[in-house]
Amino acid sequence: MLTAVKLWKTLNQRRLLFLLAGPCVIENETLCLRLAASLQKTCSKLDIPFVFKASYDKANRSSGSSFRGPGLHEGLGILAKVRERLGVPIVTDIHTEAQVKAAGDVVDILQIPAFLCRQTDLIAAAVKTGKVVNIKKGQFLSPQEMSNVVKKARDHGGNHLMLTERGTTFGYNNLVVDMRGIPIMKQLGFPVVFDATHSVQLPGGAGDTSGGQREFAPVLAKAAVAAGVNGLFIETHPDPDQAMSDGPNMIPLREMGQLLLKLKKIHQIANA
Repeated sequence: MLTAVKLWKTLNQRRLLFLLAGPCVIENETLCLRLAASLQKTCSKLDIPFVFKASYDKANRSSGSSFRGPGLHEGLGILAKVRERLGVPIVTDIHTEAQVKAAGDVVDILQIPAFLCRQTDLIAAAVKTGKVVNIKKGQFLSPQEMSNVVKKARDHGGNHLMLTERGTTFGYNNLVVDMRGIPIMKQLGFPVVFDATHSVQLPGGAGDTSGGQREFAPVLAKAAVAAGVNGLFIETHPDPDQAMSDGPNMIPLREMGQLLLKLKKIHQIANA
């Protein structure tokens, strides 16, 4: 398994498009192993560096009664098993400083959710683990404002960062993506990731849950790769309509192979 520094350097090789992918939330161990193995096989064929993503706790669900996941300890146990059995790096969300050490002991990349991207103490705790830290741009921030977030991380010793674009709030229950944000954030000196599936989310659009328009996720992913993004974040599931979180914007697993092939071809042209 790569160290955090070697992993970051591998992902920062601009000749390679990398992928962070998996289900929105850990539903069970069997699903995680199935998804990780399938994605690993596909990415190996396409020479796409792959990091498995799943959340042990979705702390920002629209409704308090929505499924949040198995929780910190059980969820990290499942992620550790995926990492050990398949040898793939892992990324997961953290929500509080109290979660940082436990998550940092298991995963390779700690992810700061978009809603928490200005939480100074959380960012400081994450970067102090020495792990790679992926910070999602808040839906309420301009790309330029991510310079303040980066400065916070660097002031606390964070040198192995990634920044993720995931759309900007546009009125009620909608997001838009300004592709200019990708080159703007790349100027900050770190790899930029595009979150294709959360960018087509309709926050709170279904009343007590979020809606989504998964049919547009591939469209935006292609545009982001053409705009120069370094990596992609894609949530996927064998049956998104039965997924326990964010199903409306997830891409069916059976479609991932062809989508990644197209994205790789666009990346090759954009970087020729």
